[in-house]
Amino acid sequence: MQKTLKSADYARLIGLLVAAREKAGIRQHTLAESLDVPQSFIAKYEGGDRRLDVIEFIAIAKALGADPLKLLRDFLAGKPLTPPRKRG
Repeated sequence: MQKTLKSADYARLIGLLVAAREKAGIRQHTLAESLDVPQSFIAKYEGGDRRLDVIEFIAIAKALGADPLKLLRDFLAGKPLTPPRKRG
């Protein structure tokens, strides 16, 4: 089995979390504060330098006000990422 950290599927899963964060209008620093972790934790998993476990995924989704089950269903359904809308 291929290591997942650099796989396209893992990138898409993280992309769903990034899209949820951007949709919620939450900055990395704010999310990190709500999770009581350093901002670098958010930057590392979003940049593909750190793997998330399922408990972390759920905590992040909830902190973003997103349903972790819906995010996983979207992932399993192969739902493409929608780019965030530009403001202004």
